Amino acid sequence: MAKKYLIGIDGGSQSTKVVIFDTEGSVVCESSEKLAPMHTPGAGVVEHPDDDLFTTLVSASSRTLRKFTDDHGGNLADIVGVGLCTIRCCRALVRSDGMLAAPVQSWMDIRLSKPYEHESDDVAYVTTTSGYLMGRITGSFTDTAANYIGPWPMDVRTWDWFTDPEAFAAWGIPRDMLYTLQKPGDIGGYVTAEFAAATGIPAGLPVVHTANDKAAEALGAGLRDEKAALVSLGTYITAMVVGSNVAESPQAYFTNFASEPDRYMYESAGIRRGMWTVSWLRNLVGAEVTQGAAELGIGAEEYLNLLAAKVPAGSDGLMCVLDWLASPSQPHKKGMFIGFDERHGYAHMYRSILEGIAFRMRQNVAEMEAELGTRIEKLVISGGGANSDVCMQIFADVFNVPAARNEMRGAAGLGAAICAAVACGIYPDFDVATSRMSREAEVFTPNPANTGLYAELGEVYADISSQTDALLERTSQILSHH
Repeated sequence: MAKKYLIGIDGGSQSTKVVIFDTEGSVVCESSEKLAPMHTPGAGVVEHPDDDLFTTLVSASSRTLRKFTDDHGGNLADIVGVGLCTIRCCRALVRSDGMLAAPVQSWMDIRLSKPYEHESDDVAYVTTTSGYLMGRITGSFTDTAANYIGPWPMDVRTWDWFTDPEAFAAWGIPRDMLYTLQKPGDIGGYVTAEFAAATGIPAGLPVVHTANDKAAEALGAGLRDEKAALVSLGTYITAMVVGSNVAESPQAYFTNFASEPDRYMYESAGIRRGMWTVSWLRNLVGAEVTQGAAELGIGAEEYLNLLAAKVPAGSDGLMCVLDWLASPSQPHKKGMFIGFDERHGYAHMYRSILEGIAFRMRQNVAEMEAELGTRIEKLVISGGGANSDVCMQIFADVFNVPAARNEMRGAAGLGAAICAAVACGIYPDFDVATSRMSREAEVFTPNPANTGLYAELGEVYADISSQTDALLERTSQILSHH
């Protein structure tokens, strides 16, 4: 019997990735296409320019399929399905023919904090990125209910639109402008001849719904145990634990849909522009990092990790506060480094960013633990930061629990493939599919020499914003009048 394969689509904030997996979850081939920089034509307006989410999907798909057939000798007939995972909390305004009527509004856009306002008759539908791309791939106007977190008339308990007319109307979207809802693991449609011609993905393949990107990542990371937490190191950094129901008005976390029907994730407060800050630093000191990396024949981030490993825990007193993108409710907040002296260079800055991320997330997870009445006993780290031994050890030491990374670090694409595996009958359910396709690679145990230091520094870190917010707010008020 010929080996079978699954395609996982992972549309993120900075790039679109398309991965072909075998049914054991091993990567056969993959390609990634960077998204263009966000378009910011006005205050609070943040858009994906042109049709960037779709054009990068076409490009990444084409290259992945060519690798599959040309480099791996793969047979397209052995691909059984496609799982679609896209970035959450965005808004796509779509014409009646399924094309965009306006650029996709990013999760960072101020309009996403408000009800929809109908401003153009070209807009026939209001949907998420997953709904928009499902329509472009299959011609079917269906979407996963599990991507409707945020400004939507969605009842998270029923996985359906509000039945109460007043609650529904509060979000400003007429019912006939919304797509038909389905659940993770449902087939949303089938690859059209047009999309097949553009990408090489075979026409007629089932395209399977997942959830939002963070929930798909949790599924791909194998998060099934309530004593384990996933820390997702992406542009937006958050921590998640599995849940079984919708919590009533939680303060330290929120209830997110899981990438599995009728299950939930509890998600902590996060860091906006989290790992983006690493890219910011790398670009800021670009020439020196590029030259040093080239001399050693390694990549820029690998070079930074090599240098950061030589910096002592605590970065010789340098701390980084990760507020490069302030929330709409606290626009005065700014990112900052505090504690510079003559010892510090960009290696210290890099390590302090990683430590700052770990300090902030430990604080956020501790608040979630206290409210849930639980204690996390293990971390799973996913995303690009999981490739760094330095980052993994920092998380183990700051949290003082083992930190694991899986074979597949970009777990959202694998989560999408798991959904496709269940929908296409490769595995009978999500438990079996996850156990077969998601595998642990390495575990970093806490270093006792660092855990006490980090515990004390973490208390200092938690106090920084309370000391600096008033100064930042005064500065913001001054600048707003000039």
